[in-house]
Formats: sequence, C-alpha cells, structure tokens
Amino acid sequence: MEQERKAWLVLADGSVLEGESFGAQGTSMGEIVFTTGMTGYQEVLTDPSYYGQIVTQTYPLIGNYGINLDDMESASSHVKGYIVREWCDQPSNFRVAMDIDQYLKKQKVIAISGIDTRRLTKKLREHGVMNGAITTEYDTIDREKLMEDIKSFAITEAVRSVSCRQMIQEKSEQGRYHVVLMDFGYKRNIVRSLCKRGCDVTIVPAWTTAQEILAMKPDGVMLSNGPGDPEENTAVIEQIKKLFDQNIPIFGICLGHQLTALANGAKTVKLKYGHRGANQPVRDLAHDRTCITSQNHGYAVQGDTLDPAVGRVSHVNANDGTTEGIRYIGKPCFTVQFHPEASAGPQDTSYLFDEFIAMMQKEAH
Repeated sequence: MEQERKAWLVLADGSVLEGESFGAQGTSMGEIVFTTGMTGYQEVLTDPSYYGQIVTQTYPLIGNYGINLDDMESASSHVKGYIVREWCDQPSNFRVAMDIDQYLKKQKVIAISGIDTRRLTKKLREHGVMNGAITTEYDTIDREKLMEDIKSFAITEAVRSVSCRQMIQEKSEQGRYHVVLMDFGYKRNIVRSLCKRGCDVTIVPAWTTAQEILAMKPDGVMLSNGPGDPEENTAVIEQIKKLFDQNIPIFGICLGHQLTALANGAKTVKLKYGHRGANQPVRDLAHDRTCITSQNHGYAVQGDTLDPAVGRVSHVNANDGTTEGIRYIGKPCFTVQFHPEASAGPQDTSYLFDEFIAMMQKEAH
C-alpha cells in the first residue's frame, strides 16, 4: 500500500485500525455507527439523519452501481466519515454519473477501506456506538490531542444544522391536500410519497412556529426524520404541543415520532447501537402482522412512559421490543420510528401514507 493511500481509524477506546484512504484527505471526527443495508449506500450518504456520524457499512462491497443524480435524499452528504470493507472503482449501472470515490471527494467526506468491518461492527454491538476519527495524517498529527478531541466530541445543534433555511414548495399533479412538512432533516422521498398521493407540500424550517404553520391553513402536518438527541429540541417540542392541541392531522416519522412523544410527556432513551439498515422487523399490533422496515435512529421512545390515556404503542420492534409507533387517543395523530418512505429499503409500510391521506380526508369533512 502506498504511503499517500493510507488512512487510519482511531477509536475512543484507543484502538487504531490501518486501512486505505479514499474520498477526501484530512482528519474527521464523529460518532461511529453501523448500517446493515446491502444496497442503498447513496441514500445513506445523503440522509441528513446521519449528521455528525461516521458510518460503517456492514455489507462488504460498496459502490458497485456507482452514484446517480436521481436517488439523492438531500442536496449533499451529511456523514462525518465513511468506512467500508471494499469499494468498487468500476461501477456498472445505466444511470451512473460517478463512482463513490469521486462523489466523496466532491463532498469532502473522508473515507477508509480495507479494514475488518465485521470486527468493528462486533465491537460496536458489544460496547455500543463510540466516538472516533478517520485520518490520513496519523503519521504527522498530534496523537494525544487527537484522542482528547475524539473523547470530547459531541453532536450538537444537529437539527438546526441540516434544516432548510427558508420555505420550499413542491406541487403535485392533483393538489387535493396541502401538507406542511416541518424539516428536521427530511428525506426527499417523504415529499415524493406525499406528492404521488395528491398532496402539495410546503417544507418549512424546523424553528417555524405553530402559529405560522396554522396560518398556512394546511390539511395536515408532517414531522420529518432528523439527527441528534431529540430532547435537545425544546423549542420545537413546544410548537408540536400547540399543533397537537389544534386537532390538525399529524404524521411523524423517526425524529418527528420522538418529538411528538416528548411533547406528550413521554421519555426517550439512547440505544446501545441503534437501528440502522433496511431489514428491521416491526410488528404492527393493530393489523397483527410483521413488516420489514428501513430504519436509521439511535434513540427510542420509552413506550411505558406515555400516559395510556394519551396514546398507545401501535408498533414494536420484533428484535428487541422497543417502541416503533404510537397512535394518539382522540387525536388525528400517529407516528412511527421507522421510514415508511423507505429509500432505500422495503415498501411494506407505505400504507401509512395512505392512512395519513384518509385522516386528512376525514378531518376535512
């Protein structure tokens, strides 16, 4: 391996793994997590929910169909670093625009390949997610200072960092309903899923007030996915409380699900290593069936902390029993922890968008 191609992964526990550099050069710190999807690496790289994180792909070969311009979930990459076993430098796909190395260089994302990702994933499963850094400068960097910085790293102001700065409008062909989407780090396929069902969507910054949203006279409000600790978003939680009291149809996904639960007195907890991938089994208690879902989150709602007079758990994770959905009693509001819009992943739970449409139709009449 040539000297200029070397990269190192430095973990907060003192472990140092040497591999090969691709993507950008330099040093980047973040929270190291893993995702189990066999496909969908482009969606991972452009999902704002990964803000502040160095992502490990457990699937051993990444990049074989390259990067295209159609499947971006946001305008840029939000990961702090990228870890793979092997990347493909000769992708094959009729839509390919560039290989993954070119894309990461363009996005200034530092990446490492050639390390034992299986060993790393087992470490994260046993000990939990941990801080770390990818560096191409390990031979020259102040290693003591690097370790201090790794240990002190924390993801802060996550939602404010990824949310849009001004209102965005997306029109559907039918225009039957108007949905306001609060952007905590939304994925584009949420908007596509709504537009496909005849909804005009107004995307607003996370700090938009309930009064400003209600002044738009929406038929429903969508609370998007997003990164970071949900409990940090105290101002947003207060606005969700006000929306909740107005009996307007609300559908929350991922962070939106957590924030709605916090607005109703429940608590959230950080999971040991989270749920990230396209193969998470979820039991839908109302329909008595199990769906395979796409997920990306490190926190979960503690279902037993929610007042049973306010809401009930509607979905649970079949692997660990954590709360995956809540339906609120006497309110046109339901939320889920997983991603019904998928991208990438199975479409098992896309019916939830249809339920949201039906809820808006009912409230309109």
